[in-house]
Order: sequence, then C-alpha cells, then structure tokens
Amino acid sequence: MKNWYQNLTNNYPFLKFLGNRYTLVLIFFAIWMLFLDNQSLWDQRSLNKQIDELEDNKTYYKEEIAKDEQSIKSLKNPGETERYAREKYYMKKDSEDIYIIDIEDDKIKDSIAKAKQ
Repeated sequence: MKNWYQNLTNNYPFLKFLGNRYTLVLIFFAIWMLFLDNQSLWDQRSLNKQIDELEDNKTYYKEEIAKDEQSIKSLKNPGETERYAREKYYMKKDSEDIYIIDIEDDKIKDSIAKAKQ
C-alpha cells in the first residue's frame, strides 16, 4: 500500500507537502477563518461597507444640520421670516395678490411641442 504512495509522492513532490498533517490543519484553519467563521472575511467586508455608508450619511446629515442652523439664524430676523413665508408657503398680506409663474413647466411644454413638430 505504501508503494503506490511513495511512487506518487516521488513523481509529484508537492503531494508530500500537502499530505503533511500540519499543512492540512493549516489549510482547514485558513478556510474556516476566511469563509465559515462568524467573523469571516466576507462578513467583515460587508460590515466595513455598511460602516462606510453610515459614515457618509453622518457627514451628509451634519452638513444638512449646519444648513438648517444657518436658516434658523436667518429666520430670527422678521423681514427674513416674511420673505421665507412668501416664497415657500405663498403667504401674502391682505392687500396683495399673488401670481405664481412656473417657468420649468413652460420649458418642458415648449420642448415637448418642438419635439412633436
């Protein structure tokens, strides 16, 4: 029985290395840690992607908070509050009339009409 194994290992020396029990244990351990463990390489990679996305969200929301704080500071001025209410919510004084002109819709309608011609 050992005769065929010796012939095989003499012809293919890497099989002697792979047949070593320490090499087999090392290969099994590496496969286990890379793919099968709860803290595997694939799980760590996906967790790192999630961390990167959350950090990007964090910076985005910090920027938005800074913009909102700036808006709040500017809205403490009564004239600025009135301007904001007029632009955003279309509020008016009792003696005024408001006409809303939507330029974007006109451009879209014009481009559609030109495309049909």
